[in-house]
Order: sequence, then structure tokens, then C-alpha cells
Amino acid sequence: MDFDRLGPLDPGGSSRRSTAPLTNSTTSNSSQKNNKKLIMISILAVTLIIASAISATLITVIRSRASSNDQNSANHRAKPTQAISRTCSKTRYPSLCINSLLDFPGSTAASEQQLVHISFNMTHRHISKALFASSGLSYAVSNSRVRAAYEDCLELMDESMDSIRMSMDSLTTMSSTLSRDDEPSNAAGSEDVMTWLSAALTNQDTCMEGFEDISGTVKDQMVNNLKDLSELVSNSLAIFSGSGDFDLTGVPIQNKRRLLGIEKQDNDDVVGDISREFPKWLRKRDRRLLSLPVSEIQADVIVSKSGNGTVKTITEAIKRAPDHSSRRFIIYVRAGRYEENNLKVGKKKTNIMFIGDGRGKTVITGKRSVGDGMTTFHTASFAASGPGFMARDITFENYAGPEKHQAVALRVGADHAVVYRCNIIGYQDSCYVHSNRQFFRECNIYGTVDFIFGNAAVVFQKCNIYARKPMAQQKNTITAQNRKDPNQNTGISIHDCRILPAPDLASSKGIETYLGRPWKMYSRTIYMLSYMGGHVQPRGWLEWNGDFALNTLYYGEYMNFGPGAAIGQRVKWPGYRVITSTVEANRYTVSQFISGSSWLPSTGVAFLAGLST
Repeated sequence: MDFDRLGPLDPGGSSRRSTAPLTNSTTSNSSQKNNKKLIMISILAVTLIIASAISATLITVIRSRASSNDQNSANHRAKPTQAISRTCSKTRYPSLCINSLLDFPGSTAASEQQLVHISFNMTHRHISKALFASSGLSYAVSNSRVRAAYEDCLELMDESMDSIRMSMDSLTTMSSTLSRDDEPSNAAGSEDVMTWLSAALTNQDTCMEGFEDISGTVKDQMVNNLKDLSELVSNSLAIFSGSGDFDLTGVPIQNKRRLLGIEKQDNDDVVGDISREFPKWLRKRDRRLLSLPVSEIQADVIVSKSGNGTVKTITEAIKRAPDHSSRRFIIYVRAGRYEENNLKVGKKKTNIMFIGDGRGKTVITGKRSVGDGMTTFHTASFAASGPGFMARDITFENYAGPEKHQAVALRVGADHAVVYRCNIIGYQDSCYVHSNRQFFRECNIYGTVDFIFGNAAVVFQKCNIYARKPMAQQKNTITAQNRKDPNQNTGISIHDCRILPAPDLASSKGIETYLGRPWKMYSRTIYMLSYMGGHVQPRGWLEWNGDFALNTLYYGEYMNFGPGAAIGQRVKWPGYRVITSTVEANRYTVSQFISGSSWLPSTGVAFLAGLST
């Protein structure tokens, strides 16, 4: 875990991820408000444990095939079968893989394909138990900083449970179609599984990162509860990715165009009229939502501070949205400045779209920060984890200021998320692309240190990315991508954007701005066909700490232009590359890195499918 690794950006050599000293203030009101939530989580955890014990039909079949001698020998640490040995040889933690599989009844009679199912089921069970054990610790949380980390973990483990459950369901569906000629369906399902397992692994890392720089009973018990969870998810991801024909980007090598439902064109980079290109799965009503003026959109809820709407607060509007909605639920937020605590579209609030009156008119803001005793995850002025989240014509802001360090304006962990024509304004860590599949189009993003960061599979297209003036002695870094595992299909792709200095930076001298630095071992960021201003340093990229990750990262630049795009003096790291192959560059376009790979059939917004701008 490298979340608090010392970096060179903060004055006085302080850690980028450092937090304020713990306070002794109690949060009894917060505790009371969360009691019901924790009770529900406990009940949910018990239910999930029972459900996972029942398991899927496939697991039952495996168990019925196993003899009692096989089960007894597994419980006594029998030697692994050839299938288990071959399966675990694909993982980064083979000893844990072997021991955990041998603990699962029926594993010694399972084939390699069946062991994929068993691995998922076993990992799901471990997270269920960890969530159940952790939900009972609320009584011991008396500090606001510890409570923030604790609540983050409960939320993230709950989401990981869903990610692995969906992966198991998808795997069962894929197995049932193996005998049929259904390659596109299976390939699309494979990409879903890769995405969801990648997100579950990111969730576990974020959970533990919140407890860094903290000591005490709660941390000790949480560390014990979460022991080996990241490694188990990593092993499941490796076992699955090793069971099919995948490259490290998570894009199947075959059938890419069939997955898109697109006939081959003479020009593969452009499909039809780019300005009107929408995914075939998107309903016509949703297609119109991104192009119609606000006056022609029929909203389900209207938020207005003046009282001439349905509700006065965004919090109330989110409450009115149905859970698990299969249709688009529209929340129209009229012009105004909205500052509300804990604004979040939770995982149950699916297919919600926020529409504002325009950037700078509808402003969702806040000032929570790590400097005030929060975790980075907890500081977001607005957060979304419900699948299908969309936002249009809104400003998301965190005005805590650079001296407060990490302070997130917008955090997105929603799968199939779209952010269109929005402003994201902050300083350090302003735009948190946490996990799953995301697309940003025609947005203005402002910040200083690592201000686009996270581990989603995300494409920024036709956005303006503004570096601001940081604190004295700080350097600007635009990205800090935290891909930790080589099998995660995640990364930041910046395509056809403009990398610019904000006015306060443009009028200053001597401030260094870099394209990014590696937060985690397999950090992956690509800039393609983008304009780079002269404020970008000739070296391009900055080290995190010494030679950490320089051999394992993937940083690429493809045909960028402008005074900051010259590659003659770029870093010479083994993991950095000037991309010259269109085949390689195409891997990070919308059609392949997001839509074309079928992780996200599309985004519901006009987009450039390939490299053409």
C-alpha cells in the first residue's frame, strides 16, 4: 500500500497523502445517525454469508462429485491437484491461492474451469465474513478521522460484494453459453468481469489506505478482518484473466468489431457521423437528453433553492429517486450554489442523471478536506457510485484551498458513468476517478497536485485540463493513476484534449507542471492527439519516490502537439514510451478502451470512436 508514500510535491517534504493529527472530538450525533445503517449492514452481511454458503448450482455439482475422502484430505491440507497447481501458477500469490482453494469443499475434484467459479465464491465468502466482523466495531469508533476511514471501509466492502456477486452471475451465464456460437456475448461478459474484479480490488486498497497514519484498536481489528482480502481478489482476477485469450488492457484480441455491433468501414477510426454517434443500446429518450435544451426536458424532480421546484435540496432529490431503476431518472438542478454534506448517489440509485443550468450557474460545492480530518475518499463535495450515473451542465467544486491538501470536488465510482459539459474545480485531488468505467466529454478540470487521480478505466475527450498555481515549493502533477495489479483493465486516457495553464499559473514563473506521476506500481496514463501548453515541463513526467514503479508503469504519448509536447527531453524510464503504432494507440480510444471493448457499450454522448479528431 503506497497511499502515504512520501512525495516531493508538498512544502517541507510532507506526504501527499498525509492527514491532520487525530482529534479527540466525539461524533455521537454521527454515530446515532449511522446506527440504523450499521444494523442493516450487519443483517445484510449475515444474509450474504448464508447465501454464499448455499452457493451457486455449479458449486453444488462440484461438491456432489467429490468423494468424502477427497473432502477430508482437502481439510487436512492434501497436496494440490494438477488443476489447482496450474490455476494458482497464474496468480501473484500462489501459496495463498493453493491454501484457500484446498479449504473449499470439492476443490480437489474440480477442473480448472470450475476452479474459476470456486475462486470467485471463496473470495465472496471471505469478504462477507470481513464485512460482518467489521460492522460490529462501531461502538469503538470515537474519533472523526477513524470514523471516516471505518465508514469508507463498510461502504467499499459492500460494493466489492456486489462486484464479485455480479462477476459470479456473469461467469455462470458465460459458462451456460460455451456450447453455443455466442462469442460476442461471452467476450462482453468477460470484460464486465474484468472491470468488476478490478473495481473490487481497488475498493479493498482504498479501504486500507484510509487507515494509514492511524493507530489504535479499530485499525488493528480492521487490519485483522481484512487480512488477505486484496490478495484473494487479485488471485481471482488473475485466474479469470488467465482462463481466456486476453491482453493486459483487458481487450479481447478477437471479435472486437462484432462486440460493437458495427460493420467494418473503410476508415476504422471513424464510424458514421461522429457528431451523432450514439450506442445502439441507448434508448432514444436518453440520446436526446444529452442534446436537448433544458426547457424541453421533462425532469422527474426539480431542485430549486428558491422553492419554485419539487424540492429545495439535492439530498431530498436523491432520496426521491427509486432504487435499482432500469429507466433514466432525471434530477434537474436549477441555477444556484448548493453546499450540502455527504452528497452521494449510492450504489442502489441506478441510472440517475443530473442536469444543471450550465457551468458556473448550477454549482455543487463543499470544503471538506484531509486537512480537516477526513479521508480523501470522504472529502468529495459530490460522489456517485450508482451504475449509469450521468451529469450535464454542472460545476462540481471543492473550495477548501491548497493549504488543506487533498480535497475532492467530484468522485465517481459508478460503472457506465458519463460526465458531460461540466466543471470540476479544486486544487489537490480535485477529480477522483475511483473505479469502474467512465467517460468525460467537454469538461473543464482545474487543479494542482495529482488532480486527476484514481483507478477507473476512463477516457477524457475534448476536455480542457487546467493546472492552477499551487502552494509555494509545490509542483503540479496532472495525473496520479493507481493501478496496482497488472491484470486490472484500468487506466487514464486523455484524448483530443487541451492541457492549459489557468490564469493564476500563466502569470506566475518558476512553477513546474508535469503530466503525471505513478501512485501505484502499474500506473497507466496515455495522452493522445492533445494540445500541450508551454507550462508542461520538457521531462514530461515526475517520479513518485526514487525509482518506484519506473520499470512497471505504462506512460504513453501519441502525436500530441503544442509547445509542451516536444518529446526530445522526455524521461527515459523503461515504462515510458512514445507511441508510434496506430494499433497500440487505438487500444486507448473510446472504441477499444471503453466502448469497443464492451466494458461499456458506449457512453450515451457523442464521441470520437477512434483516433481521428
